Amino acid sequence: MVPPGRASRVAIAQRCHRMLDSRRDIALACALSALAGYVDSVGFLQLGGLFVSFMSGNSTRLGVSLAEGQWQNAAEALGLIALFVLGALAGSLIVLGRAARRQSRVLLAEASLIAAAALGSALGLSSPAVAAIVLAMGLENAVFQVKGGGGLGLTYITGALVKVGQHAAAALKGGPRWSWLPDLLLWAALAAGCVCGAFAYQRINLAAIWFAAGAALALSAVLAATPRAGHP
Repeated sequence: MVPPGRASRVAIAQRCHRMLDSRRDIALACALSALAGYVDSVGFLQLGGLFVSFMSGNSTRLGVSLAEGQWQNAAEALGLIALFVLGALAGSLIVLGRAARRQSRVLLAEASLIAAAALGSALGLSSPAVAAIVLAMGLENAVFQVKGGGGLGLTYITGALVKVGQHAAAALKGGPRWSWLPDLLLWAALAAGCVCGAFAYQRINLAAIWFAAGAALALSAVLAATPRAGHP
């Protein structure tokens, strides 16, 4: 007999695995991954080497800064990590609530935060603008969260690349032939978003974030009009 706790974890893992089983979800996930790449490259250039969505990188910077006694750099990295977690918490609260069209609401909140960041940048408030961006990136990861916890990471890509290798190995052993492709598309979308974000930042600096706010708002509107079956 499978223990209840383990059965619940298995069920959650199965639901997470099925998140990219339709063209609609693959397209949405790739769009959001591209958006995250765009925003992260803008934030990376603005912060001079720190990230607004890639917390593994910030954790490495935190450790190195602590070892070298660079306390201000360590505090900046830790602050970004804390803001990202807070954003993820806020997104999860939206998803776990009872309101309809929760995916759309998450993206609407993300768009609002990014728009606030763009407005803050226009007013010369770069630090609050960056804080709002980091909150938005943490929040985005709740779009594909399932009940009970777990979900699809959209603003970081290491896990997706691991799955590419794992699914490719399974395909070579007779498993589904193309199961690795959705995760590879997530990586490609994020990389393409990074390129676009870097080009935009080179031309208009942090004001480039306005385009991200518009994209998040457009995606929220599309989701509000076409909710996914089984995910109001």
